[in-house]
Amino acid sequence: MTNIENHLKQLRLQGMSNRWGALMETREHHQLSLNEGLEVLLQAEQEDRANRRFERLKRTAKFRYSATIEELNFEANRGLNKSQITELATGQYITKGESVLITGATGCGKSFIASALGHRACSGGTKVLYFNTQKLLIKTKMARIDGSVFKLFERIAKAGLLILDDFGLANLDKKQQMDLMEIIEDRHSKSSTIIASQLPVASWYDVIGEATIADAILDRLVHTSHRIELKGESLRKKL
Repeated sequence: MTNIENHLKQLRLQGMSNRWGALMETREHHQLSLNEGLEVLLQAEQEDRANRRFERLKRTAKFRYSATIEELNFEANRGLNKSQITELATGQYITKGESVLITGATGCGKSFIASALGHRACSGGTKVLYFNTQKLLIKTKMARIDGSVFKLFERIAKAGLLILDDFGLANLDKKQQMDLMEIIEDRHSKSSTIIASQLPVASWYDVIGEATIADAILDRLVHTSHRIELKGESLRKKL
């Protein structure tokens, strides 16, 4: 190992170290000027850090599916608009703190689309959290018991993108209504939320239950939302 490699490793410049090793093996470094070589090494370090950040963000998010935008099925009968997805893939909705509401029948790909948008957000450096809605509300209930609920709310609020999957599978009790309200209120106009549900948005009032709380939650979600309403039968049945 050369002195340069030693220094790079000690400084934890892993991308530069790997690229320098490759340049040495191929003797390509002899063909580069100082400026060219430095640019190659810096680019390698930048790419390595971006890749490691992406992998770390993916692990933290805990997505349901390992999905990408490129894998999405845009068959006409699905009701999935390619230009809309292309726009969402830019991440501008996250910058603006807008919500994305994905509805459709069981198995039509809601969770896959939500996961794909989440992966794209991670690739842009955004911290994402992915939850099954009922499991999250159970988590908030347990956090109230052990006294860690404020820490949990703070963690959720800090995520640039929150994905709530399978919303509406069960009606919410009073505490769940308040917990959901607090989560949405903390994010309003500051951070983005994606909600995936089998139920049309018009039915969400009944799921939430309390009219005043339902109005407050949906007012913060619906008016600045991007709507994806999937059609057709289950993709799992087709497979």
